[in-house]
Amino acid sequence: MAYPKSAWILTDGKAGDELQCLGVAEALNLKPEIRRIAPRHPYDWLAPWGPLDPAEHPDQPDSPLRGPFPDLVIGSGRRAIPALRFLKEFKGDQIFTVCLKDPRTGPTAADLIWVPEHDRLTGPNVIRTLTSPHRLRLMDLQAVRIEPPRALLSLPHPRVGVLVGGNSRNHHFTDADIQSFVAKLESITRQGAALIVTMSRRTPQALADAVQGCVAASGGYVWDGSGANPYRAILALSDQFVVTADSVNMISEACITGRPILVFEPSRRLFGNAAKINRFISGLIAYGAVQNFQGTLESYAYKPLDSTPVIADAIKLAFANR
Repeated sequence: MAYPKSAWILTDGKAGDELQCLGVAEALNLKPEIRRIAPRHPYDWLAPWGPLDPAEHPDQPDSPLRGPFPDLVIGSGRRAIPALRFLKEFKGDQIFTVCLKDPRTGPTAADLIWVPEHDRLTGPNVIRTLTSPHRLRLMDLQAVRIEPPRALLSLPHPRVGVLVGGNSRNHHFTDADIQSFVAKLESITRQGAALIVTMSRRTPQALADAVQGCVAASGGYVWDGSGANPYRAILALSDQFVVTADSVNMISEACITGRPILVFEPSRRLFGNAAKINRFISGLIAYGAVQNFQGTLESYAYKPLDSTPVIADAIKLAFANR
């Protein structure tokens, strides 16, 4: 069976898009080149439906699409779609194109498209999984358990990893949300939980302050932003998780552990698309991985979910059979 031997990652530089693409490329045992596109006005406004910015045509000396071309291009994000579609048409069978997430232009945007099951896109070249791809591997978590950070190892059980996101285009934390979230965290600390907390760049300061106050009062650990982020250690060493619903990626990553995931949903934005995230969470509730966070500790198990190798295997098969 033929496998791709070289790859590009094609995004506009958004960290979330790039990390998902890297996770899939690494699952294919590839070391991809990062190619970041930056279309000018009005081409960025017209994406994903519009044409490639002529300045990014491979013939241009400063184009991020200059060859030599790889066997595989994995792209993600609205602005990357015109470039991905262009490469598919420009090089034909010489490049196999993969789009992560709905390109919003239909299933012909790439040779293979991955979407989460809570999206609506279907087609013969569309694959769907419950969770999103990422760069975490179970072997990474096992390595952390062998040599865990002392600050986390000293915490008593049950340890609850608290993965705090923040305001997004679909959700925002009101004062009432912050009060409710922290009250539920305080409730599980009274049940004996030790909190291990990491927060996002999107976490509003009022929420960060309230969570830090809760941990200071109950004992636990909050990453203060200095040194390496102990995110993998939190996933490896926690007995269960509390995750805010604004981050599909954090929920997906926690699913590889097979440990309980309790989800807190902040307020929905009026013109956001929180319904799509709710379909994602509902699918994981049906699977048995997730429950709504009610301020109580839970105990249950499920078969760990890791969509990254599933997507990588689908690419291998489609690449070989094209």
